Amino acid sequence: MIKRIFGALLAAALIGLGSVATAASAPDALVKSVMDDVLEIVRTDPALKAGDTSRAVELVEEKVLPHFDFRIMTSLAVGRDWRQATPAQKEKLVAAFRTMLVRLYSNALTQYRDQTIDFKPLRAGAADTDVLVRTQVLQPGAKAVDIDYALEKQGEAWKVYDVIVAGGSLVTNYRNDFRNQILSGGIDGLIASLEAKNAELAGAAK
Repeated sequence: MIKRIFGALLAAALIGLGSVATAASAPDALVKSVMDDVLEIVRTDPALKAGDTSRAVELVEEKVLPHFDFRIMTSLAVGRDWRQATPAQKEKLVAAFRTMLVRLYSNALTQYRDQTIDFKPLRAGAADTDVLVRTQVLQPGAKAVDIDYALEKQGEAWKVYDVIVAGGSLVTNYRNDFRNQILSGGIDGLIASLEAKNAELAGAAK
């Protein structure tokens, strides 16, 4: 249940944050303004309501990439093994991990329904460059779920580098699996595993 909610909410976050044009917005204001729009989009978009995963992928690919730092996300997910990867391997890891997340959560987005979001006060100073925007997702007939967004300020823009659902970090959620893949097949083995998963997800979408 948590994994399904995690995927649906992260997918909504990906698309929503990608639609923001005001790069200098405060991080909490940014998240709030876009999530309000996202809920309406998910409820009314005919293709998404019909379960069209390709439509969700299209939206994520178009809007999310400039607003999430997938390199930081990938390095955190890989952990200490990131240091041993060559520059070429790092690029492949980032590309494969990004593709996997987009496909997984685009699929979950088509199942997103009827949640509302309670935004918590931001606990950060004006000079802070690394903040946590805390929210709680309220679901009809189910327990509320805490969703937190970790953002880093890069220049004038805020970039999301992690999403924490019910206390569980997206990036660290993958760390043990990635570590096991590296132990058995090295960095190239992890890349091959991610690419195989992406091929499987692409086939399922078709």
